Amino acid sequence: MKRSILAGSATAAVLALALVGCGSNSLTTSSSAAASSSAAVTVNSALAAKVPDSIKTAGVINIGTDATYAPNEYMNGTEVVGLDVDLFNAVAADLGLKTKWNPAQFDSIIIGVGAKKYDVGISSFTINAARMEQVTFIAYANVGEQWAVATGNPKKFDAKAPCGRTVAVQTGTVEDDELTAMNKKECVNSPINLLHYDGQDAVNNALVTGKAEAMLADFPITQYAIKTAAGKVEALGEQYGTAPYGYAVTKDNQAFAEAISGALSDIKKNGTYDAILAKYGVTAAGISTFAINPTVS
Repeated sequence: MKRSILAGSATAAVLALALVGCGSNSLTTSSSAAASSSAAVTVNSALAAKVPDSIKTAGVINIGTDATYAPNEYMNGTEVVGLDVDLFNAVAADLGLKTKWNPAQFDSIIIGVGAKKYDVGISSFTINAARMEQVTFIAYANVGEQWAVATGNPKKFDAKAPCGRTVAVQTGTVEDDELTAMNKKECVNSPINLLHYDGQDAVNNALVTGKAEAMLADFPITQYAIKTAAGKVEALGEQYGTAPYGYAVTKDNQAFAEAISGALSDIKKNGTYDAILAKYGVTAAGISTFAINPTVS
C-alpha cells in the first residue's frame, strides 16, 4: 500500500455504477456471475483470449487482499467490499470472468501470488522497484500518503520532525518502509517508535486510543479514518508523494497482465472506471494509461 467527467451517456453512467457489484466478494467458495447478463456486460473476446487457460477453465479469478484497508478493501459482514473490489469486479466482467476475494495478511499477498496461491494480488499496492522484482504490476490509480493525529493534535506531533515520536503503521506497507528507512538515516540517535499492526483498523484504533501520537497511511485510508472516527481524528497536512497503485500477477504472466490492462482501458472508455472513483470521492486518483510495470522512482 502506500495507495472527471464520466464518459458516455447518462445511461452508460448508470450501467457503470451497477457493474460495481459484479463478482463474488464473500468468504465462501461460491461466486455470483460477473458477466452472466449479456445485456448488461459486453465481454472483450480478444482480451479474454489472453487469460491463462487455468483461469478460463475455472471461470473465476482468485484474488488475495488485505480486507482491513477501508475504503479500498474491507469487510462488510462476510463480504469484502470497497473501491478496489468494485474496480476489479468490473475488469473481470470485461474478461467474462467471476471473482473470488480471499482475505489475507497484507505482507503475505505478494508471496502468495508468486506461489500461485492467488491469480492476482489486489490490496492498494504501491508499485515500487522492490516489489517489481517479485511480481508484475498493472497500474490502476495514482495515490499519495497523508498523516493523521488526534483532533487538536494534543501531542503537538510534527510530521517534519518524527524522530523520537510514536507512530502507528500497518506492517509491510510503503509507510512502514519509509519510516523504517528514516530510523536508519535521519533518526539514528532518536528513532521513531514504530507501532506495527497487521491491519489498518488496528492502526486507526491505536491513534484514537492514544497509544500512538500519529499514524501514516495512504490518502484515501487516512481520509476514511477521519470520516469514521466521530471527530476524534484529523489530517496533519496534505497528501504527498503520489505514486501508482497496481494489481500484482506473476512475472511469467505477461499476457494476463495485458488482458487486465486492456480491460481497465475498456472500463475507462465506457465510464465505469470514473463512476467508481466518483462513488468513493477519489476522482483525483484516476489515471488514463494503465501501464504494465510503469517506471517509478
